[in-house]
Amino acid sequence: MRYAEKITHSPAARATAAALLALALGLTASPALAAPPTGEATKTPGTHPTATDTTSTRPTATDTAGTDPAGTQTAGGPLDRYYNQRLAWGSCRESPDDTVGGDLDKAGVQCADVTVPLDYAAPRGRTITVAISRLKATDTRHRIGAILLNNGGPGGTALESPPHIREAMKEVGSRYDIIGFDPRFVGRSTPLDCGWPVSFTWFSAGAGRAGFDRQVALSKGLAEKCRATNASVLPHVTTRNTARDMDVIRGALGERKISYLGYSYGTYLGTVYTQMFPGRYDRMVLDGAVAPGDYGPRLLKGTVGENDRALAAWAAWAADRHAAYGLGRTRAAVLATIDRVMARAARAPLTIGTAPEVFRVDDTHIPMFLFMGIADDTDRSRASLAEQVSVLAEAAKGRPATPSPEFKEVLRFALSGADSPSGSAQMAIICGDVPAQRDPELYWRDIERTRAAHPVFGPLTENIGPCSFWNAPRENPTRVRHDAPALIVAATGDPRTTYRSSVTLHDQLPSSRLLTLKGANRHAVYGEYGNACVDTKVNRYLATGRLPSKDEVCVK
Repeated sequence: MRYAEKITHSPAARATAAALLALALGLTASPALAAPPTGEATKTPGTHPTATDTTSTRPTATDTAGTDPAGTQTAGGPLDRYYNQRLAWGSCRESPDDTVGGDLDKAGVQCADVTVPLDYAAPRGRTITVAISRLKATDTRHRIGAILLNNGGPGGTALESPPHIREAMKEVGSRYDIIGFDPRFVGRSTPLDCGWPVSFTWFSAGAGRAGFDRQVALSKGLAEKCRATNASVLPHVTTRNTARDMDVIRGALGERKISYLGYSYGTYLGTVYTQMFPGRYDRMVLDGAVAPGDYGPRLLKGTVGENDRALAAWAAWAADRHAAYGLGRTRAAVLATIDRVMARAARAPLTIGTAPEVFRVDDTHIPMFLFMGIADDTDRSRASLAEQVSVLAEAAKGRPATPSPEFKEVLRFALSGADSPSGSAQMAIICGDVPAQRDPELYWRDIERTRAAHPVFGPLTENIGPCSFWNAPRENPTRVRHDAPALIVAATGDPRTTYRSSVTLHDQLPSSRLLTLKGANRHAVYGEYGNACVDTKVNRYLATGRLPSKDEVCVK
């Protein structure tokens, strides 16, 4: 759940707190399926031909109309104009102050818009655009193909990612066209904005019933605002439709098959693609994986133990640096500082910052800040969280509390509507995939059951959200119905998408291989964490197309 899964991985995404927030959550609980090509799927190494998936409640022919089982476009189908469209590649810079686009241009990246149907059941109806980028292969003599990127979220962008991934891929990067894309209604694609007063919806229930009741009212209001502003669009903001868009991108690029690198929620999207279009992918890397059964509106449910352990590990780190942060000389003392801050914020909101930008932080917000900060156990990330907790501790004592520029961005993102489109798109995707429990009392009972053992993260991971007040999804959730060879990368202490979820997906895909990083409390590893063992093994697979003969292990 890189957005909840703040969870996003690109350099540009990491450049802002908003992008970090999105990645953090998106990772842990996520995604769904449709019908593969009509008839028996073409065999690829390690996969089994299967009958058409019938989980869709809508016409399955629209998933593959106009294509043959091998994934090549045939003439005359209703999707023909999408698969065969000519892309107008050009500059990525949209305006003089577009620094992201300017940096992409300097790196040799080109951008284009891909036209796709809003509703694949009505391909002659309304259309939308999906923004993509391309860093072309330079070793054309040994070109392997195109690799598509997704950074998680849901709702994370990847248009800006090709230069970063080219660097991570080292020598093999020159052999791929590296394709970033912003999924439908995300980033530079056709936008979605519900006009929310907050940019982020993953809050805690707080210390008591009053805080939970405020969360129920907030969630209901956000859902109603989305219906009022985007009712005609919301049913089509789904992972299944994003997977369909991916296949249109493949066709528009002229690729018979496409490789894929997905992080966090992006692993769910990748799994969905393998089930919907089993003959159309080549090499697939799923980093920080979410098993389809773990994906749904309660993305964080089941992660409380991993988050408690990651917080305790951070507290031990902070205790060793008491002279710098003043949070306590032992792990227990640091955790006690957090407890005091939480108790004070429950009595009355803490005041952070000075006019003209003042933030009011209460006990429904603080667990989310902690959650976002412990998904990376590097010194840099831990220092950032320590600085934030120090500011909160000063505010809890009634002293002036001035946030760093980075923390200010986090506060602005979480507590204002400054990036309403980001939260709107993420929630629409999550709510559009899997139905949510409707009864608020069910959530309250779960919160109360976990509160004693998990006072910080229990009321966060079990809390209600807007999906409880969303219209029901139009398609059934994804189920894995056939095998798919993939390289699954997972850290044993991942507090977002748990290691258990990666193991479950590995078990569901017998031809896959699991690459484990032992001893790291980290969400998203390849090209992000700096572990040479993991990076080398992933790049070997991308270069050769051969999965390891057995599961492999790297050490932090």
